[in-house]
Amino acid sequence: MSRTPTPAAVPDELRRRLGVFDSVVIGLGAMVGAGIFASLAPAAHAAGSGLLLGLAAAAVVAYCNATSSARLAARYPASGGTYVYGRERLGEFWGYLAGWAFVVGKTASCAAMALTVGAYAWPEHQHAVAVAAVVALTAVNYAGVQKSAWLTRAIVAVVLAVLAAAAVTLLTSSDADTARLDVGADASFGGVLQAAGLLFFAFAGYARIATLGEEVRDPARTIPRAIPTALGITLVVYAAVAVAVLAVLGPQRLGDASAPLSDAVRAAGADRLSPVVRTGAAVAALGSLLALILGVSRTTLAMARDRHLPPALAAVHPRFRVPHRAELAVGAVVAVLAATLDVRGAIGFSSFGVLVYYAVANASAWSLTAAEGRPARPVPVVGLAGCLALAFALPVASVVSGAAVLAAGAALYAVRRRASARG
Repeated sequence: MSRTPTPAAVPDELRRRLGVFDSVVIGLGAMVGAGIFASLAPAAHAAGSGLLLGLAAAAVVAYCNATSSARLAARYPASGGTYVYGRERLGEFWGYLAGWAFVVGKTASCAAMALTVGAYAWPEHQHAVAVAAVVALTAVNYAGVQKSAWLTRAIVAVVLAVLAAAAVTLLTSSDADTARLDVGADASFGGVLQAAGLLFFAFAGYARIATLGEEVRDPARTIPRAIPTALGITLVVYAAVAVAVLAVLGPQRLGDASAPLSDAVRAAGADRLSPVVRTGAAVAALGSLLALILGVSRTTLAMARDRHLPPALAAVHPRFRVPHRAELAVGAVVAVLAATLDVRGAIGFSSFGVLVYYAVANASAWSLTAAEGRPARPVPVVGLAGCLALAFALPVASVVSGAAVLAAGAALYAVRRRASARG
């Protein structure tokens, strides 16, 4: 049933340029921007004083997903990530459903990150800045994945420096109170699960490494090293910043904050650091948006190759060796969404789609044999169960809209199969 893609099976191969360092950096660029500056406040609103428990639950599920994804990506080093794994291990429909969930969910994530750029960089013209950011970063990706990796290196360096400065300032402030970290009566099991589902939005960036499998050097060695490394660094950063902000603001004020890190810095009396934090937030969101567009376009390429999306999107640029039509199509859709959507609504919708995507990844990893490098048996089991639990613990509107979009995708698949059978 399983087959490893070979050069002959792929009409237009992408160029393998990324090593371990660049792969880790691309994963960090996707994760760090989304997590701290977009999902921390809504997660605190859901979990209250149980925020750190939600972060821990999200980390466990993310670890299982990362491990399953790394083993699968080493086995199938082609663009598309779980779209490819599901197709090869579970059958065409499950691969298609994973790809559909990823493209739709991550397109919403792109819009959320673009709007985050606008909210921090120029709040009065949030949507205009968001559209401009999408256009600019689509142009960068069009010029080649190596240029994207170089830009992401610079972005990650700036963001980590800003977060480190903010965390140290907050933790050493006289306003920091460790009593605010205690779990109180306001924390409920459902609230913690919902917070974990929202915070999962922050951890999903390691998928960029897997979806770039066709552009990674020595993928069997590089990908299993890069994914857990990127995830581990991100978890340490998230934990430090979450503890620092929670210690200064407390769960109630954090849950109500529109810009948590900036609010915490001001509350700690470090007003001079606030512009730096706002700049870091905008840069972080740019890094996340850059990596997101990169990943969505590669899954679009893989689905177009199999004619689940228009075949014209499978073209690879003869000079830059990138899926240029897929990148332009993704950029155009994201620009429209960034001009019209609200950032908070996109997070829950995106989380639902991505959790379904990783549920398929874990089910695929379960089917690996020992000779194929399968993970320890509890890993895909916990990952699959965790993905489903967090997906259905999300706000009702996110679950309903996400399920409706998945149902629409399944219906399109059925129509296409029926039309092919008649033809």
